[in-house]
Amino acid sequence: MMPIPGSGLAKGLAVTLRTMTKRSHTAQYPEVQPELPPRTRGVIGLFEENCTVCMLCARECPDWCIYIDSHKETVPAAAPGGRERSRNVLDRFAIDFSLCMYCGICIEVCPFDALFWSPEFEYAETDILDLTHERDKLRQWMWTVPAPPALDPAAEEPKELAAARKAADKAEAAAAAAAAAEQTAGGPASGGTAPGTGTPGEADA
Repeated sequence: MMPIPGSGLAKGLAVTLRTMTKRSHTAQYPEVQPELPPRTRGVIGLFEENCTVCMLCARECPDWCIYIDSHKETVPAAAPGGRERSRNVLDRFAIDFSLCMYCGICIEVCPFDALFWSPEFEYAETDILDLTHERDKLRQWMWTVPAPPALDPAAEEPKELAAARKAADKAEAAAAAAAAAEQTAGGPASGGTAPGTGTPGEADA
């Protein structure tokens, strides 16, 4: 069936007329801050203590906007006769947000939860060089990272929590058994006579 000539134009004009009859809404920004969804991709925060300098985020970044520098330090042996170990120490962690496309790959691939999304988006600069945030500034964004959502009450308990709870219950049971055994060993022996409780005249016999 052939379309009626001008039907597309009529549909477009109908949409325009419906829009014209609706009242427009103006967001009073920046006086009124917008209500952002919890998972808003605003800026990336760095939790430096969790970073092991594995370089996964820098290698997987499609824009190559993450810069990481580190050095190795020798850790002395924990026990006599043990072997010294080396560990990576973070010197620089920077993200160039003038190149970042906010894909979130760096946050997803981080195996140690060192990178997080913050809903903050007001960090425009007059100089493009200031959009490269060093680790000190990335650390400040962690204060604005929202708390993780609560778990579903009907969800299965994580294996880590189950193992920790099992170990705690086992240790508590062992402590209770040890306390009961100590209390039993410290009490008077059955069938014996406590000092000073003998019959009268036994001491004179």
